[in-house]
Amino acid sequence: MIEILNPSEVARARETGALVADILQAMKTRATVGTNLLDIDQWTKEMITEAGAESCYVDYAPSFGRGPFGHYICTGVNDAVLHGLPHNYALADGDLLTLDLAVVKNGIAADAAISFIVGESQPAESVAMIEATERALAAGIAVAGPNAKIGDISYAIGRVLIDAGYQVNTQFGGHGIGSTMHQDPHVPNTGRPGRGFKLRPGLLLALEPWIMADTDELVTDDDGWTLRSATGCRTAHTEHTIAITADGAEILTLPTQK
Repeated sequence: MIEILNPSEVARARETGALVADILQAMKTRATVGTNLLDIDQWTKEMITEAGAESCYVDYAPSFGRGPFGHYICTGVNDAVLHGLPHNYALADGDLLTLDLAVVKNGIAADAAISFIVGESQPAESVAMIEATERALAAGIAVAGPNAKIGDISYAIGRVLIDAGYQVNTQFGGHGIGSTMHQDPHVPNTGRPGRGFKLRPGLLLALEPWIMADTDELVTDDDGWTLRSATGCRTAHTEHTIAITADGAEILTLPTQK
């Protein structure tokens, strides 16, 4: 299903997007050396509940996962890049942490992800990976507007990632979003310009470039959810929800305070 939102629904999406962004920034601040991933999950639950919102993850049970996800935020450490199931792990200095969050409020969902390094250590290769996903996301957003096509976004994202020396996996990518978290159209992280669905004002897309340092192959962890790099290399993932407008793309998942 491809859902086109009316102006009042887009306004509600702005509120949901700001909530997602603010929770992610709060968790980034709290994610210090020694912080347990289960504490991050609990803090996220509390913030969602206090805001009168609902988690998109707790009851989420797609075909590629093992039963309901059962947690409120995805926490990927180092080689875990997607769908990281929170577990009993205390963060260490230099860990590369990815937080991915989707919530629904007033009937509209928003989805975003950030990657950052915990503690004082800042490994250069890890910093470069994170920055590559951020540049790729910015490139995809820059070409998103009315009359552009999904392939234009995919090409822009993929060009940045490939030029930076990374392989691109197309099993998982961006997606439509609206009254539910995952909708059509699928937005691969590489593609051919001029192809695919033509963008229209009112369309919401979650764009999410993600990469692995030296492979494009994923393996599923024993928990049935967490997707890791097949080689054990580090990974990075950045995501925003955007709304297509008559003038271009509006980023909905920006924090209210920086």
